[in-house]
Amino acid sequence: MDKLLVQELRGELVECEYEGHICGVSYSGEIKYRFGDPRHVTYMRSAAKPIQAIPAFRHGIEERYPFNDKELTIMTASHRAEPFHVQALEAMLDKVGIGEDELVCGSTYPLNAAARHGLVAQGKPERRLYHNCSGKHLGLLSYCRSKGYPTEGYADPGHPAQREVLETLALLAEYPADRIEIGIDGCGFPVFGLPLLHMAKAYLKFACPELIEDEPTRRAVERIGNLMNANAEMVSGTGLICSTLLRDDNIVAKGGAKGIYCFGLRKERLAFALKVMDGSEDKWPIIVASILEQIGYDNQRTIDSLYELCPRQFANGSGTIVGTNKAVFRLETVG
Repeated sequence: MDKLLVQELRGELVECEYEGHICGVSYSGEIKYRFGDPRHVTYMRSAAKPIQAIPAFRHGIEERYPFNDKELTIMTASHRAEPFHVQALEAMLDKVGIGEDELVCGSTYPLNAAARHGLVAQGKPERRLYHNCSGKHLGLLSYCRSKGYPTEGYADPGHPAQREVLETLALLAEYPADRIEIGIDGCGFPVFGLPLLHMAKAYLKFACPELIEDEPTRRAVERIGNLMNANAEMVSGTGLICSTLLRDDNIVAKGGAKGIYCFGLRKERLAFALKVMDGSEDKWPIIVASILEQIGYDNQRTIDSLYELCPRQFANGSGTIVGTNKAVFRLETVG
């Protein structure tokens, strides 16, 4: 089975190769595009964050706390703790009355280099709020407070809020909850293992919420998707693939650690899930750009913006072109 997605050449020599799997599903939920094994089982990691936010939105969290749209959006985020992210997170703490020490994610410095260097230069300490998953944690803690669930143990798989998340994922992914593999993510939350096919089915629901029969869940999915598009910078950070794709109102997208990426296309009624097997993230833009080109996507500006993130030619520190990135896979059309 051919699994080679991208080659990185320096001069004429292939220096690195990136293997993986891609699954694209149609409006009916059937496999329409494939490369490698579309049923490859892996962890969804942070690509699950929009789904993990659904119970709070379904419960009407924005009517229970005076969160603005940016604060609501950061519940879905793998943010980089840039100043505008931290501002939203601190406001959420105040509005709910949550102490930062209630978050189970560990203290760290921001993933954004400028934000991190600025704090270190000032001698400022690490904070839990800087963790890229803190928005997700605040969202679920807010939901627990509003619903009357205990906040202690909120990250445990057996907690009622976490059980709701699992059941919601099973619903959207059309995959039995008892077959979803449960691990522990870097932030302490449960992480979900399931086939790429079913991750793509879940993202199809974000592109086409009318497929969801349960009305409160459908309304929550619509609201979350629209917030992610309207506040793209809150979902990841400056100059990153999620923020870039989400500026295209036709796309709902979210990546996760260790090479997982998912996105849905509203107009085309398609959704994709992909896995880069060595866990790399830096080749996501060229892979997604190639997928969009191969299916005839008509927004060239979005495709061009992806190639700006992962150029087909790259330079050294002196500006000399020294190599190329090349997407070498070809999607197989099924049916």
